Amino acid sequence: MLIISAEEFSLWKEKQILKGGDHQSLNLLIDLLGGLSKNEFNLLKIKSEKKLKLKINLDILESFWNKHLETCIPIQYLSGSSYWRDLKLEVSNKVLIPRTETELVIEIISERFKNKEEKITFVDLGTGSGAIGIALALAYPNWNGLATDIDKNAVEIASRNFTKNSNQSNLEFYDGNWWNALENFKGEIDLAIANPPYIPQCTYEELPLEVKNFEPKCALFGGEDGLDHIKEIIQNAPSYLKEKGLLLVENHFDQGERVKQLFLKNRFTEVNVLKDFAGIGRFTIGRYK
Repeated sequence: MLIISAEEFSLWKEKQILKGGDHQSLNLLIDLLGGLSKNEFNLLKIKSEKKLKLKINLDILESFWNKHLETCIPIQYLSGSSYWRDLKLEVSNKVLIPRTETELVIEIISERFKNKEEKITFVDLGTGSGAIGIALALAYPNWNGLATDIDKNAVEIASRNFTKNSNQSNLEFYDGNWWNALENFKGEIDLAIANPPYIPQCTYEELPLEVKNFEPKCALFGGEDGLDHIKEIIQNAPSYLKEKGLLLVENHFDQGERVKQLFLKNRFTEVNVLKDFAGIGRFTIGRYK
């Protein structure tokens, strides 16, 4: 543990920013590796003692910052962790860094399932770090959760994240591609959520280096039009959902109408495209028959 004055730390931060990068990334690095959030630092600055504690020394923090500037490796991968809602999750380059816009999935579901005593079975398809499945399992202790991923490394990471963030046992993890791991649950799913790879070919080629070079392509690339995985999920959903079961899919900003038509073609009703924080049609939800 390093004890340092707020003044000395401020000077160190200014030195790092002069090298390049942005304040948000540096603050995230300090938080995830140093154990000091931006809000805590700002609070300490106005206290009389103006002393703060860091989990690691400034030389080590600086070496991580230099590596980020030199290579564009995301801070989350450098630190091995990421924040999502009120969760701190382990991440590696085997899983996508959970995005802020995806947090709306939990709000969308909360609007439709206000009775927390209700017992339902839900599935988080392509769970990655486990963010969605874990958040729902914590919010709804009576629910039975299933989470799948094609990558065994992702399944292991997601399972560890659930153990670290919860003392509950209402979420199970399965290795398999989308629905394939859930043969024993056909016709039993009340709610399915998927944040699949949906980036079209042309968009994928133009992604920022920190995304394209480091985040797993299999979690981003959705084929030429971005809909390969979304089509597969929607087409197979009727075999696994209960009648009146819900499917919620995250999609690219310009795919909403096409995804809606895929829902309707596969006998879904009450299909709606829902907007994200930026007013973009980011999520499509429908009820099976």
